[in-house]
Formats: sequence, C-alpha cells, structure tokens
Amino acid sequence: MTTFDPDALKLRLGELETAMGAPGFWDDQSKAARVSTEHARVTRRLDRYDALRHEVDEATELLELEPGLESEVAEQIVPVRDELARLQEEALFNGEYDTGDAVLSITAGTGGTDAQDWAEMLLRMYLRWTADRGFQTEIVEASPGEEAGLKSATATVRGENAYGLVKAERGVHRLVRQSPFDSAHRRHTAFAQVVVAPLLPESDDIEIDESDLRIDTYRASGAGGQHVNKTDSAVRITHLPSGIVVQCQNERSQASNKATAMRILRSRLAEVQEEEREAELARERGSKVDVGFGSQIRSYVLHPYQMVKDHRTDYEVGNAQSVLDGSLDGFVQAYLLAKAAGTAA
Repeated sequence: MTTFDPDALKLRLGELETAMGAPGFWDDQSKAARVSTEHARVTRRLDRYDALRHEVDEATELLELEPGLESEVAEQIVPVRDELARLQEEALFNGEYDTGDAVLSITAGTGGTDAQDWAEMLLRMYLRWTADRGFQTEIVEASPGEEAGLKSATATVRGENAYGLVKAERGVHRLVRQSPFDSAHRRHTAFAQVVVAPLLPESDDIEIDESDLRIDTYRASGAGGQHVNKTDSAVRITHLPSGIVVQCQNERSQASNKATAMRILRSRLAEVQEEEREAELARERGSKVDVGFGSQIRSYVLHPYQMVKDHRTDYEVGNAQSVLDGSLDGFVQAYLLAKAAGTAA
C-alpha cells in the first residue's frame, strides 16, 4: 500500500528551492510557474503533516497523563485519521498531470432515451461528488436529448489533484433499471461513456495543425441568455486524425467558445498521449492494466435489487442511491490503491 512519505517530500522541497534560487529561473515563465506551483503544493502537504504530528503528540501526552480520558482522545483522533488518509491518497498521484485540473466529458451510449437520461444522472452524480471534494466545476457544454436527458456534456473540474481523482472514472458506466420511458416498466440497460483529460494551461505547447480541424458553429441550445440563443455562437471542433470531437457553448461570443474548445482539444490529445504511455508501461511490466476509454468499469443496478459494483476492483455498495448522490470516494480510492499495487483488472 502506498503511504505518505514526509522524508521524500522534504527532499523534493529542497530540490525545488534550489531550482527556484538558480540564476535565470524566471527566464522560462512557464517552467518557473510549474516549479513554483509544485513548491507551494509540497509545502502545504508538509505543513499539514506537521500539524497532524503535533496533534497526535498532544493526544499521546494527554493519554499518558490521564488514562481515563481514552474515549475522549479517541474521538479527538478521528479527524486526524481522516486527514492522514487524505495525505496517503495524495501520495498516489505521481502522474505528470495528476495534481492539476481536469476536463470531464460524458456521452450517452447504447440505450436510446434511457442512455441519455443516464448521461444526465451521471453528470448530476459527478457535480455532487466534486462539490463534496471542494472542487470548482463549470459546465462547458450540455447537449439535450430528443426526449429527456443529455446526448453529451463537458465540464471542467478545478482543484488540487482533480485530474488524479477524476481520471479513475474514465470508461463505460452501465445502468440497469425499470425504464421510466417504457409504459410497461420493463427492465432496460443503458450505457454512457466517461472521458477524463487533464485541463492544460493556456500556455501549453501541444501544437495542432489547423488543416486537421473541422470547425462547425451552431446555435446554443442551453441556458445562457437571449444573445446565446439567437446567434450561432456555439462551436464544435473535430480533430480529423484522431476523431476527437469537442464543443463549447457556455460563452457569449463565438471567439471565446472556440478558444475554450481548442483548450479542451489540446487536453484530450494530451490524455491520448498519457493513455499510450500507460499502455507501454503496462506492456513493459507484463501486467494487464485498464487504460482504455472503452472499457466497462462499473455497473449500477437499480432493479430487481440495488447494487453498484466496480468491475476493476470488485468494490461494491448496496445503497445505489447514495452513490448516485455523489458518494464515490470508496470506489475511487479502491481503484487508485489497486492501480498503484498493479492489481486493477
């Protein structure tokens, strides 16, 4: 199991401070910003660890002086354990983009109207989960279905370790339930695909050949005011070599939507590169690791019984509604630990 390593963090902090003190450090603004951001992040982690260590030492001393206060001390230690678990979780994030922001995209799959309704249910689940984690989310695009739900939706998720956490959700999600769109209330199965990419900074140097793009404009269908609904301000960009399609409709101007869509496209292309690197590492280790967007990762069964099961780790929860209301931490942590140990199916 991966654990929090304060000695390694102190060593890294020293390396970063040496780099920041070197002549010409600010000549490369982009690199300097990355180093400064990592320095601030490592400092925060060490400060949190020192604070926890202090609380544990105080509780230990109190228990030695007053053994009768064991129950009170145990209660005092609960939040310390929770915070330490968070620090241990953060030790799992060692990918190039893990500590940064993310782009979350959901696309309805097989299942017709049920699949589109399922896509909207997933978006609600992720918005609640990310809010509980303290992340900031913004819906960039939401294309409504013909009868209900969403054909697709894209949101940005901002916060420390957002990408490292949210990328655990990439793959195909399967829903089994009695369909509210079937007059006979028969059981239906619906699928939706979740794609997660790192949200790259504006200055990222991933180059895209304009000749590889098809850019379409259309009238935004969602909320956004009279101006958005009366002009073709929404933008859809297709990257022809990869087939990746991104779109944005939340800004008032076509130029702003295009700029946001291009940033998301660069992020998606970076994710493809990450996928390829993970696949190569898996081959070198001789292990089989789930690195594909198209892999079915989880089933949500609402009828004839309730259960949500992750097929990569066999982690399951009987209260499906709590999961749909955003209780995803157990699934995500089980996957991150299994991946770190090389046991994720």
